[in-house]
Amino acid sequence: MGRVRRVLSGPVIAGFVVVAVVVVGAGLYWFQPWKLWQDETVQESLPAAAATQTPAAEDPAGEAPADEPSKAASTPPEPAGPQALARGDLISHEHTTSGTATVLRLADGSHVLRLENLDTSNGPDLRVWLTDAPVKEGKAGWGVFDDGKYVSLGKLKGNKGDQNYVLPADTDPAAYTSVSIWCDRFNVSFGAAELARA
Repeated sequence: MGRVRRVLSGPVIAGFVVVAVVVVGAGLYWFQPWKLWQDETVQESLPAAAATQTPAAEDPAGEAPADEPSKAASTPPEPAGPQALARGDLISHEHTTSGTATVLRLADGSHVLRLENLDTSNGPDLRVWLTDAPVKEGKAGWGVFDDGKYVSLGKLKGNKGDQNYVLPADTDPAAYTSVSIWCDRFNVSFGAAELARA
């Protein structure tokens, strides 16, 4: 009888060990707890798009015709830098979060979301969302942005610093009123900002 117990206990224990290793490995992959102690800092400069200039008509000698007024004098100059369309301060949801979010229009007509002085926790599968949902204070980030529409601007580049996210060309910035640092894996907002028109 003792031999039977020894023979049975060996495979059973080995099976438990294998199951435990698989469960722990899956848990570590899913939660990635080490990221809570790893900061990724990104320092991107303010985006700029080169404004295209149309040269004035020239005669063969290389001079502008005297009888034509200069187009540059009659056309107002384009703004030199990005124009802020909307801005908001990030508040904490599931994790302590601070910084500012600004929607910018560049000289070429494209749009960028800029996060400045971002400071939040790192985590698995973090995204930057532009949404039409209101930002609710005092909630832990669960069920905050489940309804409504959103545009994912891609993975969060770093949990600290200044960074830029290009809006898709067919996105109307006026249709979105908030930004969320969104954990796609657990469907929770780490932090968010209500956007006020500039």
